[in-house]
Amino acid sequence: METFLIRALQLMMSLSLLVIIHEGGHFFFAKLFKVRVTKFYLFFDPWFSLFKFKPKNSETEYGVGWLPLGGYVQIAGMVDETQSSEDLNHPMEEWEFRAKPAWQRLFIMIGGVLMNFLLALFIYSMILFKWGDEYVALQDMTYGMEFNERAEEIGFRDGDILLSADDTPLTRFDVDMLRAVTEARVVKVSRDGQEVEVFMPEVSLLDVAKDNPPFVEPLIPNVVDSVIAGKPMAEAGVRQGDVLLAVNGKEIGSWNSFLAQMAALRESAEAEGKPVADVTLVYARDGVRDTVAMQTDTLYQVGVMKNGLMDYKVTKLEYGFFESFPAGVALGVNTLKGYVNDMKYVFTKEGAKSVGGFGTIGSIFPKVWDWHRFWEMTALLSIILAFMNILPIPALDGGHVLFLLYEIITRRKPSDKFMERAQVVGMFLLFALLIWANFNDLLRFLF
Repeated sequence: METFLIRALQLMMSLSLLVIIHEGGHFFFAKLFKVRVTKFYLFFDPWFSLFKFKPKNSETEYGVGWLPLGGYVQIAGMVDETQSSEDLNHPMEEWEFRAKPAWQRLFIMIGGVLMNFLLALFIYSMILFKWGDEYVALQDMTYGMEFNERAEEIGFRDGDILLSADDTPLTRFDVDMLRAVTEARVVKVSRDGQEVEVFMPEVSLLDVAKDNPPFVEPLIPNVVDSVIAGKPMAEAGVRQGDVLLAVNGKEIGSWNSFLAQMAALRESAEAEGKPVADVTLVYARDGVRDTVAMQTDTLYQVGVMKNGLMDYKVTKLEYGFFESFPAGVALGVNTLKGYVNDMKYVFTKEGAKSVGGFGTIGSIFPKVWDWHRFWEMTALLSIILAFMNILPIPALDGGHVLFLLYEIITRRKPSDKFMERAQVVGMFLLFALLIWANFNDLLRFLF
């Protein structure tokens, strides 16, 4: 329950900030071009609002609605989800949206998307300024990678170190690396000190990302980080820094191999209905080998822990205040490119199933409060919100932009009645997508 509340709070804070910034973009350009804004709301307020106030001598009412599906600014003289063509059945006023030239209306409509993208770039810049950039370079993962059956059929081998994809250097282990590998024609790896080319067939990033075991993961050194008191390993005399060499006569060359051997023992014991499994472990300490025998507990845990990639050299990049901005812009643009590139998978059968709603979005936030991770996820969501809103779908900013571009090119303005009908169609599509996304979340929760 505590985990749910922490994630829910982070999600609510993040989305609230993004909605305010987005609607603030529309508000800013509307006021810049002297267009009247009658309402500025966080969340929607059908029938009633949780809070509202209108400053003295102000034309704008500010408030908080009860339906947390976004927010809106009500711009005078504009057909949108708050106003129909019937509401505009009066003489045009100079302070109305419809009275302004097309280029000004265009800026008002892209204001929200622009502000969300700029916010993401600013957050990324401040993340780099505050925390820097810390990662383990692929070339420093000296044990190499572990590949699943699909990857081995392509030509990869355990221990390969990824070097480049179509001559573009691969630097770190992340989704960008996986995307580059799956889209490449030739991937170069270091194998036994030699550079080897692996020729890639057509493969979907979506399929690869769902592989279990993973398509590729780093091989972790088989060195014990810590031992849990009272568990079999501790009682057998294993200590921090010991190197694990074999389990029940089977050699292990990595932590991955150790976990696989223990999983096999667990499955074997469960199949035989045994509450414990016998383990014979060979380890080395200061170059001296020793063999110990033990039994796992009822959870088949021997009580050793590993801290991921920390046995490898860590690359740490630090940025000054002014240095952080070009680096943040590069990071934001690269994130946007990756997201846009992956959108093609949404229109596949498997991609449609992977679409998620609020549950999926909330799950990307950490289980414990972590400001670093919170701001990373907020920047990512800001980029997603910007891109989704600029799609040429009626009811989204991109739909209005599409009609405005049509007006600029043809010098013919769509009628208010047409805009109203397009708005209804767009809202229907958006609500259908919202229902589908959250239905997928429900299915994942139940099954």
